[in-house]
Formats: sequence, C-alpha cells, structure tokens
Amino acid sequence: MEKEKNPMRKIRIEKVTLNIGAGKDQKMLEKGQTLLKNITGIAPVTTKTEKRIASWGLRPGLPVGCKLTLRGEDANKLLVRMLEAKDNVLKKNNFDDAGNIAFGVHEYIDIPGVEYDPKIGVIGLQICISLERPGFRIKKKRIRSTKLGKNHKIPQADSIQFMKSTFNISMEEQDDVQ
Repeated sequence: MEKEKNPMRKIRIEKVTLNIGAGKDQKMLEKGQTLLKNITGIAPVTTKTEKRIASWGLRPGLPVGCKLTLRGEDANKLLVRMLEAKDNVLKKNNFDDAGNIAFGVHEYIDIPGVEYDPKIGVIGLQICISLERPGFRIKKKRIRSTKLGKNHKIPQADSIQFMKSTFNISMEEQDDVQ
C-alpha cells in the first residue's frame, strides 16, 4: 500500500516516437516524411545508415527512414489516436521490462482524423512509447549520472497496469507457439 502512495512511484509518459523505415527506396522515404508531417504537423528527421552492408547495398550516410519524437501533452494526444487505430488492444509482447511499449499500425488510414492520400498510398508505421518515473533523470544527467535502482525500474506488469488504467487498453490473448 505504501508503494502506491509514494509520488516517486508514479509512472508517466516520457516520449512517443513514430518511425517509418523505407530502406533504399527514396520515393518511399519521401512518402513516409509526408505521412508523418500529415499526422503530427511537425517535420520528421531523416535516419541514415551508420554501417556498410554490401549484400543489402547499404553504405554509411544513406537515408533509410524517418522518425519523429513527441513529448508532453502532444505525445498524450497522439497516443490516444494511435491506440484507437489498434482498437485499444495490445499484446503482452508489445511491452518490455524497461518501461517501453512498441507496436505497429499496418495502414495509416486506420488512424482517426487521417485521410487517405493517393500520393502516399498505403503504408504503415511503428510507434514506440517510453515510460518513466520521477527520478529517472539521474541516468541522463551529464555530471554525476548514476544507474537506476532496480526497485525504481518499471517492470512489464507495471507498464501494462499503467496503460490499462490511463488509456483503457485491453490485452489480446495470444497463443504460445514456439
């Protein structure tokens, strides 16, 4: 009961990142940038390769995707729309043990408020959500940064409970096929 009352245990959204991978196809990259701009109203950043992979035809500095990061109230508003595109249903394997949630939207036309654009066609995107608690700043600060204590990390069960209580999501039953 004490853990629930402690204000340092309160979970919040740190950031929401939208990502579209295009590979070597520059037309697909331009469509992805247009899509992210249409969804959020903010211009995305281009991601570039860092390694050379000759068999894939990749070289350092080649643009292969675009991404966009939102924080604060903008992130919360966008996240509500993205979860509606998934019918507020996530799987357990969308959650990891570090307080992150990742899922994909197969077709952007599923997102409420986004119209089909024939110039873009039908493409999907990935959404990554990072959760944090007060005090997570200690691992990011430049001077005297410290590791996060194991009791302060966000386990998968806490992430699921936060999403259920805050965004009213439900969990999809999945088969254990291995």
